[in-house]
Amino acid sequence: MQGVFGVFVGTFLIGLREGLEASLIVSIVAAFLKRNGQTIRPMFAGVASAVVLSVAVGVGLDLFAASLPQVQQEMMETVINAIAVVFVTSMIIWMNGNAAQLKGELERDAGRAVHRGGALALAAMAFLAVLKEGFETSVFLLAAAETSHGNRWFALLGGAAGIAAAIGLGVGLYFGGVRLNLGRFFRVTGVFLVLIAAGLVVGALRTAHEAGWVSIGQQQVLDLSGWIPSNSVLGAVTAGVSGIPADPRLIEVLGWLLYTVPVLIVFLWPAGVAAAPRARSRLLATASTLLLVAAAGLAIMAPAGGSSPNARPRTVTDRSGHTSAVSMGTGPHGRELTVAPAGAATVHSIVLVPADHQTVDGLPVQVWQASEAAGADGAPEVTLDQLLSMTGGRLPVGLGVGRTPGPFQGQWSTTTVYTVLARGDVVVSAQATSNRTAILTGGGLTGAKTVSLGGLATDWSTSCAEDHSTAAEIATSGRNRADRQLWNVWLPLALGGFALLCGLGAIASMRRRHAGHTRGND
Repeated sequence: MQGVFGVFVGTFLIGLREGLEASLIVSIVAAFLKRNGQTIRPMFAGVASAVVLSVAVGVGLDLFAASLPQVQQEMMETVINAIAVVFVTSMIIWMNGNAAQLKGELERDAGRAVHRGGALALAAMAFLAVLKEGFETSVFLLAAAETSHGNRWFALLGGAAGIAAAIGLGVGLYFGGVRLNLGRFFRVTGVFLVLIAAGLVVGALRTAHEAGWVSIGQQQVLDLSGWIPSNSVLGAVTAGVSGIPADPRLIEVLGWLLYTVPVLIVFLWPAGVAAAPRARSRLLATASTLLLVAAAGLAIMAPAGGSSPNARPRTVTDRSGHTSAVSMGTGPHGRELTVAPAGAATVHSIVLVPADHQTVDGLPVQVWQASEAAGADGAPEVTLDQLLSMTGGRLPVGLGVGRTPGPFQGQWSTTTVYTVLARGDVVVSAQATSNRTAILTGGGLTGAKTVSLGGLATDWSTSCAEDHSTAAEIATSGRNRADRQLWNVWLPLALGGFALLCGLGAIASMRRRHAGHTRGND
């Protein structure tokens, strides 16, 4: 029920609110034209064109998003959600302060359009006015559908039902059969739209994480499954309207609060409170000061980001059972792998070159490699039995007791490839793999034959279990560092931004007060 009813209610309110704005524009302009004896056909031509273009924009964005790969779809959803939040916020605040003057402004614009350009100007005015509302509605409904958790058709159905109800109200207003307190209507529905937009903020943060853009604050802070039951109407409406998931992450809770609280304060602030420029400037200056103090307190008192895990040596064991310590560092010739055999006085340093990038358990690492040629370690003459022991009991292809009984003369060569997966100086995984080859002649062979005889007893690799443990340790350290930056960098910056806005508002209010005093003295 939560996924169907709640999503339907949320998008119904979107369609009702946005659709009513467009219906009001059309009904007010149509009534004005009717009173003045003007035809309404050009106006409806502009309205129809705007509706068609708005639907085309919504369908085009949806098809374009669906054609993208999964990660790019998440990026697209994040951008659409962010645009929808900007649209709905500006629309709510503007309509809250201009609903009472909407009718007069539209009638004046319609009158100027009739006198200036006749039918064409009137059609253009209606087209632009409805196109703005239609485009906002398309983006807003598309964003709501993308965050509807698989119930996009119910989201679109709710939006269509809301638009249909808005058209019905608009027709009633036009013919005079419906009386509506627009100020109260927009105020009540505005609160719901603020909550819906806050849900889009949460959705944008979640898709941004899935797209790889946001990695901080991903620990779950609440379990709301008991408070938002999926089998109740209250839970359906709460989840559908507010967009709050049952498992909110820390960054999502902070985003929801940082959006909802200031927007609701601005939206619901009584017009008579602090209406005087002096009182308003003092209030804004106080708010700016408190926000700056809070930002500075977080930046100073929040724990600083931790350091990366230390680059400790990794212990490896070769095939013969000998152990060595391997480590990564920077030497005189660049990046080096150091191999220190246990009990030996000397170490072996190998200069590495970057080869590739990989991931280990989701952790991005740099791949380093080096290749070294070893000396000839085989006897000048080798028998079939010796070849069998070198290859683990299997003779190379083309050799056999009957046709090539041996012994053979051999020219030996060995190459050892060192591969290191590292994060900075921390070795996540490392291995040394050798390939020994021999060019055999004689012993029944009609010509020279090159055979591969496997690796050496000195080949080694790090433990797979320790590799995963090291990767997990690095990833955990990175998340902890990023989470600390959320508290001592990003959140103070957000509070500082709010403080700057309040400070600019206080300065503007003071300037208006001084300008008023100057005009009064004149």
